[in-house]
Amino acid sequence: MALLAQQTKAVQVRNIFCIGRNYAAHIAELGNRPEEDPVVFIKPTSALHTPGTPIVLPAHSGDVHYEAELVLLVGQGGKNIAEDKALKHIAGYGLGLDLTARDLQTKAKQGGLPWAVAKGFDCAATVTQFVPAEHIERPHNIEFQMHLNGQIRQHGDVRKMLFPIPFIVRYLSQVFTLQEGDLVFTGTPEGVGALKSGDQLRLVLPGLIDTEFKVS
Repeated sequence: MALLAQQTKAVQVRNIFCIGRNYAAHIAELGNRPEEDPVVFIKPTSALHTPGTPIVLPAHSGDVHYEAELVLLVGQGGKNIAEDKALKHIAGYGLGLDLTARDLQTKAKQGGLPWAVAKGFDCAATVTQFVPAEHIERPHNIEFQMHLNGQIRQHGDVRKMLFPIPFIVRYLSQVFTLQEGDLVFTGTPEGVGALKSGDQLRLVLPGLIDTEFKVS
């Protein structure tokens, strides 16, 4: 399993859960419809990519999109976690890029097929380092930005999530047993777009995270 740095502590990443369709404006920009329950998919740990080396675009797609997201790091696992206890199970908050082979995802959706090849390739789960949960007093008010080549392309506001953080933790823990080291990508706001070789990306959680990635 991959190791992920959380400040000075090394964490063994286990599962990578992703929540789709969690911002209304992003749902609209892709022509989708909102769902009553969260759309959940899973990425392999081989998709994990951390700062220090370039993002490598997959050869099997000609249309890879960035999707910037708030990412939760589970510190205490559990089953059937209550919403009022959910935040206690989160060890840290980071930012991530849920990279998506949009051409392959569109084809898969049209055929009613799984998204694995569109969502699980190497570097498809790119993450920053994580800020310990105790350093964020109001996780419900988190805002973040994604810059592409010096321009802000995405602005995330957790208050606009259709499914808030405590709800996501409760929902996932009802279906899966959450484990220490699990990551949860919480969904992307509007503004997604294509990447190309040479692009420079910057993920910003003001005052806490400011990380750059280059596309090779």
